[in-house]
Amino acid sequence: MNILYEDNHLIAVNKTGSDLVQGDETGDEPLSEKVKTYLKEKYNKPGDVFLGVVHRLDRPVSGVVLFARTSKALSRMNKLFQEKKVQKTYWAVVKELPPQEEGELRHYMLKDSNKNKSYALPKKRLGSKEGILQYRLISSTSNYHLLEVDLKTGRHHQIRSQLAKIGCPIKGDLKYGFPRSNKSGGISLHARRIEFVHPVKQEPIVIEAPTPQDDNLWKEFDNVMKG
Repeated sequence: MNILYEDNHLIAVNKTGSDLVQGDETGDEPLSEKVKTYLKEKYNKPGDVFLGVVHRLDRPVSGVVLFARTSKALSRMNKLFQEKKVQKTYWAVVKELPPQEEGELRHYMLKDSNKNKSYALPKKRLGSKEGILQYRLISSTSNYHLLEVDLKTGRHHQIRSQLAKIGCPIKGDLKYGFPRSNKSGGISLHARRIEFVHPVKQEPIVIEAPTPQDDNLWKEFDNVMKG
């Protein structure tokens, strides 16, 4: 497990594209339980360890996930998210270039719980919620393009659905129209960075997650960007 940040109030982990953040019907051990075990062993804690899930990533997505180590930190982080005072930046690998090299996408997101899928609609419909993101092209290889995405709203499958809507499904994302899966079983969407003011220390925090090093395409982009 790759710990990115840790103090008495918060802990951040670099999630793999196969980790669950919280338990579900699969019964697989979630990341939250792995982090609890790590804390219990590191600090020799008797009994249950408190760990609050601050936000989630879809299972096939990699990158930074933040947990709260105290109930005070959890309630304060929840408030920061509700007030949109947390900046989340993602990297997405796509095959097709978007219509413009940078832009803002606004759709109305409609979730279909039966299919575990969300649709990006041009107009408001009953049950839909507005989804807003900004993207920019930051790198290209001979076959793929890397987009940096600043998420302005946190809707279900928002980045996956909105990029697919403009003809740029994320590499490996069969659910949203990419023709082939990735060998890892994950998709090429990475939660690169999270920025906020620490809920207790009141100092700016920036946590950045390295890209998956078991994936040659991410390595290729890393090399291109290093020049």
